Amino acid sequence: MTLKECYDKLEGDYEGACKRLINEKLLLRFLQKFPEDPSMQLLRDAVNKDDIENSFRSVHTLKGVSGNLGLTALYNAAVNLTEQLRPRQETADMNLFQALTCEYDRTISVLHEMYGDQAQ
Repeated sequence: MTLKECYDKLEGDYEGACKRLINEKLLLRFLQKFPEDPSMQLLRDAVNKDDIENSFRSVHTLKGVSGNLGLTALYNAAVNLTEQLRPRQETADMNLFQALTCEYDRTISVLHEMYGDQAQ
């Protein structure tokens, strides 16, 4: 699978990500490291503890990382939960959290398909 095909499968913004990260080689390197990013696990932990502040901080970070990498579908799911948590007055909406979790898992699955054992 080519990088462009990977982005097509992920409903991502390949051209935008290449521009932000200067070139495809750098994008490949950052995308390969994405599964190592702790934001999703931190979000899961915070949601399980009903920790509103850390839920917001973690999903906001995930939103930024996915946005910079041009992972549009994941970014959009993160935006929805980020905005729900932004007032920091209620715990994470479980429907939004589930939608984000499904999109994250799909993203990781496609990255593993592309990189095999090289993706963490």
